Amino acid sequence: MSRIALYAGSFDPVTNGHVDVVRQAARLADRLVLAIGVHPGKAPLFSADDRLAMLGETCAPIAKAAGCEFSAVTFDDLAVTAARRAGATLLIRGLRDGTDFDYEMHMAGMNGAMMPEVQTVFLPASPLVRPITATLVRQIAGMGGDVSAFVPASVAARLKAKFAGKPKSGTTSGA
Repeated sequence: MSRIALYAGSFDPVTNGHVDVVRQAARLADRLVLAIGVHPGKAPLFSADDRLAMLGETCAPIAKAAGCEFSAVTFDDLAVTAARRAGATLLIRGLRDGTDFDYEMHMAGMNGAMMPEVQTVFLPASPLVRPITATLVRQIAGMGGDVSAFVPASVAARLKAKFAGKPKSGTTSGA
């Protein structure tokens, strides 16, 4: 029986923290499905197609090197429902700190009640990536900061292109 793991998130953008979790998860599963949550009430920086492309560029080679099949999908319902569609029995969650742990424990309990055949697996972030969040990366990039230490090179290039020509906060134009 193959082990199929689903790792759900917004991945807006893909960070080195996400890559760290993927590297660990690929060693645990025969097939890893990255699932991008798409919610109509949220306005992501990158389109779902852009995020799928970023995941393919950055994470597929990691999974392949680990001997793990890889795919990326979108979902607009519950993560456990996406896991069921994918045939997953493992739900991967990355943890940066105790706050993440508390929140994720509640989610794991609820997910377990809805779909007991899926086991939540917590993967601790490596020390160098613990402070990285996609929200902070977007803020830094949006203000013209260098995010190359926080995201893969291809993602840094996409962020730079996304914000090229946009005025920085606190600047004015005109005379």
